[in-house]
Amino acid sequence: MIEELLPPAVAYAEAFDDHSAVELLPAEEAVISRAVDKRRREFSTVRYCARQAMKSLGLPPSAVLPGERGAPIWPSGVVGSMTHCLGYRAAALAFSRDIVTVGIDAEPDEPLPDGVLDAIALPSERSVHGRLLFSAKESVYKAWFPLARVFLDFSEAELNFDDGTFSARILVPGPVSGFSGRWLIRDGFVITSIVVPVA
Repeated sequence: MIEELLPPAVAYAEAFDDHSAVELLPAEEAVISRAVDKRRREFSTVRYCARQAMKSLGLPPSAVLPGERGAPIWPSGVVGSMTHCLGYRAAALAFSRDIVTVGIDAEPDEPLPDGVLDAIALPSERSVHGRLLFSAKESVYKAWFPLARVFLDFSEAELNFDDGTFSARILVPGPVSGFSGRWLIRDGFVITSIVVPVA
C-alpha cells in the first residue's frame, strides 16, 4: 500500500504480520534484550522491512538503532522513516543525495481514544478524521526532527487536507516552514507520508 504514497527514489518494504525468524544484529539485540514479546516482534519486523529497503537500494544489511528521541540512526548517506501499528509495519529509505527527509506513519482506522483529539488538534483541524490527523502529524514530526533536531509539538504544525494530499505549516522557527504530504485510508489502516526531494 505504502508504495502509492512514495516517489520512485524511495525504497520501501511493508509487512502485515510479524516475521518470527528475523535475525537481529548484535547491537539491535542489545537494545531489545529485555523487551516484552510484543515490543520485540514489532521492533524486529520493522527492522526486517528496513533491511529489505536497504537491499533495494543496493546496500548491505545494517543495524538500525534508536537515536535521539527514538529516531532511527541510518547508514551514512541514507535518510528514512519507519512505522508500526497493530497489523502493519513499514520502512521507507532513500539516498540523501536524492531525498532530504522522509516521514511515514501508519495507524489503525479506528476512532482516537477519548481526549486525544483535544490534545493534538488546532481549532482549524477539528473537523478532520482523527486518526488521519494524528498520523499526518506523526509523519510531520518524523520528517522534521532529522532536520531540526528539536521536538515539535502537535500544536506547532497546522495541517490542511485535500483528496489524498495534505500540507503542513510549521508554526515555530526552524529549517523548513512546511511540508507537503500524501495519505490513504484502506483495508483498516490510515497511512501518511512526507518525502522532500533535493531541490
